[in-house]
Amino acid sequence: MNLAALDLNLLVALDALVTETHVGRAAMRIGLSQPAMSHALRRLREILNDPLLVRTGPGMELTPRAQALRGPLKQTLEQVRGLFVADGFDPASSTRRFALMIPDYIINFVLPPLVSRIAEEAPGVRLDITPWRGAPLQASGAIATEIARSIDFAFNCRPGALPGFHRQRLFGDADRLAVRRGHPVGTKLGRLPQFLAARHVAVIGRGQSEDLIDTWLQGQGLQRRIALSVPSYLQALHTVAQSDLVAFVPSRLITSLAKQLDLVTVEPPLQPEPDEEYLFWPVRHQNDPGSLWLRRHIIAVGRDLDRQKRKAG
Repeated sequence: MNLAALDLNLLVALDALVTETHVGRAAMRIGLSQPAMSHALRRLREILNDPLLVRTGPGMELTPRAQALRGPLKQTLEQVRGLFVADGFDPASSTRRFALMIPDYIINFVLPPLVSRIAEEAPGVRLDITPWRGAPLQASGAIATEIARSIDFAFNCRPGALPGFHRQRLFGDADRLAVRRGHPVGTKLGRLPQFLAARHVAVIGRGQSEDLIDTWLQGQGLQRRIALSVPSYLQALHTVAQSDLVAFVPSRLITSLAKQLDLVTVEPPLQPEPDEEYLFWPVRHQNDPGSLWLRRHIIAVGRDLDRQKRKAG
C-alpha cells in the first residue's frame, strides 16, 4: 500500500463507521454529508479489500475485519492527534523534572521563593539545578546547542542574543564591597586610594579570563590589587568572612549571607552600571505548557525581588 497516497481523513471516516455501524449516523458524527460518507466507505472497501459493513435485514453489521480494526484504529487516531495537539500540563499531578542552570550568586535568593511558590501547586514537580558551565552568551554555536538540549532555563546577567533561546529580564542588582565585621580598613574602602590598595578576591568564572569588575576598572584607567582569584562568588564571600580580603560582588548576595557569615557591606568609591539578570529558555519550549507555567513563577520571583529592592531603597 502506498501510504503517501492515503487520505488520513479516511481513518476518521472509518472510525465513525465502525462506531455507528450506520452510514447516515457516521456522516453526522463527523460532519459529512451522507453521499460523502458513502463515497468514503467505497474507497475504504477498495483499500482494505473488505466490505466492512454488510446489510443484515433492516440494519448493518461489521465484518470480522472491521470488528478487529476498532481497537487499533482508535489507538492510531489518538497517536496521530498527539502529533498535532500539545499535551496539557497539570501542576497538581505532574512529576516533570525541570533543569535550571543558575549561577551561584543568585541561587540564595531565587531558589527559596521559587520552591515555596510551586510547593503547594505542584508537589510532584522536581527542579534540578545543573552546574554553571560558563556564560552561555560566550558559548560557541555547538556549545549553545548542547545547552539548549539539556536545560529548560538559564540565568545570565548578559542580555545579548543567544542562538536558540528567548530571554526576558528578571531583576536588577548592583555590586558592592563585602568585608568581615571588624575589618581593619572597613568603611575607609569607600575612598578610592584605600579601595585600590586593599587586597581583593577576584571572581573568574569558567570561560572568563578575568573578573568582569576588572574589565570595567581597566576601562576607567584603574587597576585594583588582586591577592586571590576563585571561580565563584560564594567562595569569595566565605574567604572574605575569614580574612582581611575584600570582595566586589552583587549586593543581593552579600545581604543574603551577611548574618550567616558576619559580613558588612561597604559602598564602593565608584560603581559600574547596575546589573540586570535575564531568564533564558530554549526556543523549542516557547509554547510548551510546562515551561510556560514555570516561567510565570520565575518571572514573578524576579518582580518580587525588584519590588523589595525599591521598598528598601
